[in-house]
Amino acid sequence: MSARSPRTVVVDDSRFMRGLIADILESGGVEVVGEAGDGREALSVVADTDPDVVTMDVEMPEMDGIEAVERLMADHPTPTLMLSAYTAEGAEETFAALDAGAVDFFAKPGGEVSMGVSRMEEQLVETVRSVAEADISTTGRSRRTEAAAAATTAAGSAPRGRSTTAIEPNTTLVIGSSTGGPDAVERVVSALPGDADLRGVVVQHMPEAFTGRFAERLDAACDLSVVEAEDGMRLGKGELAVARGGHHLEIGSARNGRLRLKVFDEERGQGVRPSVNVAMESAADVVDDPLIGVVLTGMGADGSDGVQALAQAGGRVLAQDEETSVVYGMPKRAAETGCVDTVLPLDDIAGGITGETV
Repeated sequence: MSARSPRTVVVDDSRFMRGLIADILESGGVEVVGEAGDGREALSVVADTDPDVVTMDVEMPEMDGIEAVERLMADHPTPTLMLSAYTAEGAEETFAALDAGAVDFFAKPGGEVSMGVSRMEEQLVETVRSVAEADISTTGRSRRTEAAAAATTAAGSAPRGRSTTAIEPNTTLVIGSSTGGPDAVERVVSALPGDADLRGVVVQHMPEAFTGRFAERLDAACDLSVVEAEDGMRLGKGELAVARGGHHLEIGSARNGRLRLKVFDEERGQGVRPSVNVAMESAADVVDDPLIGVVLTGMGADGSDGVQALAQAGGRVLAQDEETSVVYGMPKRAAETGCVDTVLPLDDIAGGITGETV
């Protein structure tokens, strides 16, 4: 994190919300250098002030947040945090903004104009500071498309889902991520072969209204079957489950190549829910077959306890490298434990899972 306070432009069509967000950020030590009431005005304000980070509402007149992010990334690339409604519709729009190049999102509780934001001051300030430090060269669908094309060329244009024998039978996979994670997870799972003998879970820090849509996006992007986790669900070969937002996910048992999941909302002292630590530690406790843990981009230290548990259980641990991480927080803390076997660029992670990348 830089020594000085990040400089921020706040974009929202509600004057009340602009003032509320600006007050919260400034009270947390973030300098607000400009405000805008719609996407078109935001482009002008950003060009004039050259901020470190932009907070961008999704629903606005004249030019909405999605188009504004597209234009911003083309004309004046700036790390952008989307502020979206805590709804399924808000999730759809937010993922479109992430595709356009936004770094992360913050779901406003209680609707578009909400005093609920003030109850989450610390989290909002922390997220803005994290996004201000993000490497935006790794974000957006265009980057995913370029990476996929390069991977296909490097593999001799081999089709997705090609057969592989590198993965050991009955392998369990646990992937954890946070800031920048939706894009990173998609790039990893879309590169995994559809007939691989693995099953597992994805733990992405994300609100409950968003995780179902995230699972659908992953399912459409890859040859594995991906669903949102439900309590008591069983997973077999070729199946992944995304942890439900606002709930912890544990692997309750592992028998005959199938995992049984536990989904619950009790406090576990992790500071985040779902927690990568909770999922990884449960896998270490109950899985006797081959076990692989992966820690991708994200702020904070979630996963650092989990990778230690996996290593002690004989599992293999991979972490994303600093250069390709949007925020090198979680992978760094995982690597500092000494329990990470391999640190890899994002587009080599899938090969690390299958054993094709050493």
